[in-house]
Amino acid sequence: MNKSLLPVGQISPGHDLNGYIQAVNGIPMLTADEERELAFRLHDDGDLEAARRLVLSHLRFVVHVARSYSGYGLPQADLIQEGNVGLMKAVKRFDPNHGVRLVSFAVHWIKAEIHEFVLRNWRIVKVATTKSQRKLFFNLRGAKKRLAWLNNDEVDAIAKDLDVKPEVVREMEGRLSAHDAGFDAPANDDDESGYQSPVHYLDDDASDPATQLEDSNWEDDSTRRLQLALEELDERSRDILQRRWLSDKKATLHDLADVYGVSAERIRQLEKNAMKKIRLQIGDALVA
Repeated sequence: MNKSLLPVGQISPGHDLNGYIQAVNGIPMLTADEERELAFRLHDDGDLEAARRLVLSHLRFVVHVARSYSGYGLPQADLIQEGNVGLMKAVKRFDPNHGVRLVSFAVHWIKAEIHEFVLRNWRIVKVATTKSQRKLFFNLRGAKKRLAWLNNDEVDAIAKDLDVKPEVVREMEGRLSAHDAGFDAPANDDDESGYQSPVHYLDDDASDPATQLEDSNWEDDSTRRLQLALEELDERSRDILQRRWLSDKKATLHDLADVYGVSAERIRQLEKNAMKKIRLQIGDALVA
């Protein structure tokens, strides 16, 4: 069977990558006139057969582009699949009236899809979100001449070449040099190395359900004991404490002195005695 007539869905890099590459390399290339004729059939008449032939004839180019992203440690088959998605989007949007070859137009769509895939899957934590960070992510590796950290002159040169700020270059260099770490220790780790895992030094005691329940019970109990202690006070002492400490708008000693027709010093003494009784009442409740 002529491989060039196979439906796109029957040629997939997922199961047999070498077989896929051999198959797409066997698909004949289109001449400029053939490509132009097929593009007009698709553009003017919506001819899906023309679209299929345009896609098939450029699958080998997607493989070529995907190979340039092999340094990110992602499966080659997945990179090719994403590039194929970009190719199909390019074919759908290709306008032969502009007078350019499809490959020149499609390369941007192919790389865009591969870029998105790499950024989504290279690290658990996203390393590039802004436009300048994305530009640096795919250019910084090639711009570095050595494995050591960039010096100031190299940072300035890269920043000028890529039209970004030097501090953005430094930040991205640090992100690229970092690595993902599992929160939990691997099952086969020994006791000594296992304690280096973040689970052992990033634990949050406050999230322990037992601790949360204990804190909640303590708060409820403290509120209950305070209310009982307040009820043991005389009405004036209770009113002074509530206005001084339990109201949203706290009264001053002089405010309460005016209310009760006594000196501010007398209010302070009443407050002090009331606080002393509260402490004794709460203490007795704890002992009980």
